[in-house]
Amino acid sequence: MTDAPRLTAPRLDRQVCFAMYSASRAATAAYRPMLDELGLTYPQYLVMLVLWEEDPRTVRELGEELGLDSGTLSPLLKRLEALGFVERRRSAADERRVEVFLTDAGTALSARATGIPQQLADAAGLTPAELDQLRETLGRLTAALHAPR
Repeated sequence: MTDAPRLTAPRLDRQVCFAMYSASRAATAAYRPMLDELGLTYPQYLVMLVLWEEDPRTVRELGEELGLDSGTLSPLLKRLEALGFVERRRSAADERRVEVFLTDAGTALSARATGIPQQLADAAGLTPAELDQLRETLGRLTAALHAPR
């Protein structure tokens, strides 16, 4: 009987996917107390970030920017509207399009959220250059995994 080479099972601590998953959960947990003060969940915060960059945006644009389908995005927008931060309106130019506008309260919320990225960076303990490199690397990874095969 010969000894066949033994296959080595993948180790959890060597998996990039698990490192990303763990980091994502840790980052979301770190955001939670900051976002609780704003009355937002993390996905709602992401929607607001996009709108603070450019207002109004169509629902389709928001979905593309955030990588969310309408089934996920619609409840987020409904809740943000109930909180008084956004308003959804049918486009006058094309009634099939729904535009999302910041309300005065939604615009004012951005001032309260200004320090959040720095607070997370401080909690991460990484230099600005390390954070930039990490974001760039993750962006390349995301693009590669979304590329058609």
